[in-house]
Amino acid sequence: MEELTIALTKGRLADKTMELFTKAGFSCEEMKEYTRRLIFHNKEQNLNFFLSKGPDVPTYVERGAADIGIVGSDIIMEEKRRAYEVLDLVFGRCRMCVAGPESAREKLRHHEMIRVASKYPNIARDYFYHEKHQTVDIIKLNGSVELGPVVGLSDVIVDIVETGSTLRANGLDVKTIPSMETVCDISARMIVNQVSMQMKQERIRQLIFAVRKALEKE
Repeated sequence: MEELTIALTKGRLADKTMELFTKAGFSCEEMKEYTRRLIFHNKEQNLNFFLSKGPDVPTYVERGAADIGIVGSDIIMEEKRRAYEVLDLVFGRCRMCVAGPESAREKLRHHEMIRVASKYPNIARDYFYHEKHQTVDIIKLNGSVELGPVVGLSDVIVDIVETGSTLRANGLDVKTIPSMETVCDISARMIVNQVSMQMKQERIRQLIFAVRKALEKE
């Protein structure tokens, strides 16, 4: 049985992934124990799992350190790494949205030059340039993006929205301004290293098939 190494995004995504994998017949008892370890093994099934920050998962997969990765589609779109996206795992759903204060309405409507703050500069740039055909100044931020319009750094933001409560608390809106749209829907995806898909094709296809069957039963 060929060895497979799977990179998981730390946190809730890893927990949901292992729930799904267990239903599909690929468990890892070591991961159920409280530990600070990052690497886990299932010797019976010849599987290795390791935990990583989301933005690093596509890098591990592209470079061959992992055969398979589980990561949000936002990270896949932003990082633009070479890997096969093979399965939508459905969980981890949210939206990438444009949001801003009421004062941004006219600038967006008339396609004026605007400043856009985001943790996802590539996604923001692609959306405004290719979808909206609007010239923008992209400002990369690493956290608390909603502060951008509040402190005058940007006119709008592009960020992930789950409930919208943080945005509303800071005077931003994704509903009342028509031009402030959903950029894309986000969910957890399975990606596969391109070489691994060729060299370990049967083993990987069996895993994909089993996970897909488990998803269908939910």
